[in-house]
Amino acid sequence: HGLCMMSAGVLCQSLSLCRRIVNPASFNAFRPSLREFSSKKEKVVGIRPASKKFPRIYTKTGDKGTSQLFTGERRNKNDLVFEALGTTDELSSHIGLAMALAQNNKHPYIDQLQRVQCILQDIGSCIATPFSSARDSHLAKVGFSSRHTGELEEWIDEYSDELPPLENFILPGGGVVSSQIHVCRAVCRRAERSVTPLVLAGECDVETQKYLNRLSDFLFTIARLASRLDKKEETIYTRPDSRGKLYKPNLDGIWKLEK
Repeated sequence: HGLCMMSAGVLCQSLSLCRRIVNPASFNAFRPSLREFSSKKEKVVGIRPASKKFPRIYTKTGDKGTSQLFTGERRNKNDLVFEALGTTDELSSHIGLAMALAQNNKHPYIDQLQRVQCILQDIGSCIATPFSSARDSHLAKVGFSSRHTGELEEWIDEYSDELPPLENFILPGGGVVSSQIHVCRAVCRRAERSVTPLVLAGECDVETQKYLNRLSDFLFTIARLASRLDKKEETIYTRPDSRGKLYKPNLDGIWKLEK
């Protein structure tokens, strides 16, 4: 009996080695020969490859119209918190598309937009941790620094130096990339509006609102830059004039009203 158990152990080790080096399809031929011995009876067992189990993407916990915050509190999905979370996520998605479009001409702000996406995730964490239901252990894992807003201001100043002075209202347009960044800017304004009630109610860090406010300025700046890099004309607002005068671009790239 002991010898049989040793033989079975050696066989298991040998087959384990074969399993590493033999094609899984050809390995099926070995399965019938493996036997498991016991003091009572002998039975044939199959060898199944180790399966990796991944968590399912769906949980069904929100099927009744509620969802859970980071604090564990459940709220209706039309709550202001989820409105702000959804709009922030929408903004990040639009930024992702802008990055993909800007890759064609290798625009210099792509890495900065990726950083913005990461910071928007942090803003989402702050939104999902309302002060009214958060414990110290929750708050220790979230938070938002004012240095992020200062960083945006530095980027705005840097790119503004590369642009002609703004003398007219700019309309969304100026090429595909510029137009998409203007979409980002508009959604960013909506994200700011959705966060504002939470900040005013004392449920969210005020720095998140400041960041979104400055982010829309940054997006406006690089939308203008994208138009210039892609050699497209900026679209400016032209008020109907009874004299038939129109705005025309000068050689310096600045649009002015015709005399």
